[in-house]
Amino acid sequence: QIQLVESGGGVVQAGGSLRLSCTGSGRAFSTYTVAWFRQSPGKEREFVAVLRWSGVADPARGRFFIARDNAKNAVYLQMSNLQPEDTAIYYCAAQKGVGVRPEKYTDWGRGTQVTVSS
Repeated sequence: QIQLVESGGGVVQAGGSLRLSCTGSGRAFSTYTVAWFRQSPGKEREFVAVLRWSGVADPARGRFFIARDNAKNAVYLQMSNLQPEDTAIYYCAAQKGVGVRPEKYTDWGRGTQVTVSS
């Protein structure tokens, strides 16, 4: 089990960019699959991006890019061309396996708010 903390959220105008950070505790951080999810009020938690065991980014979200720096125990979500519909609380999560379903992830951060104005 590890602890995760998100940061980097804020308020941006449509078309802007943000980089979110997820910092994990412990030397075992590099052995976990880390993914980003988001959730808006009244909606279910939605998968955003994930780095697989190989370190290759999942292409599911074209405007977002995920990368990790194990030396810093950090995973980043680079978001570009943000739109109002991207407004949500963004969470990072970790598991020992591989997958995009939220229920597979065993450790979660508390989230960071991203607000995109029109």
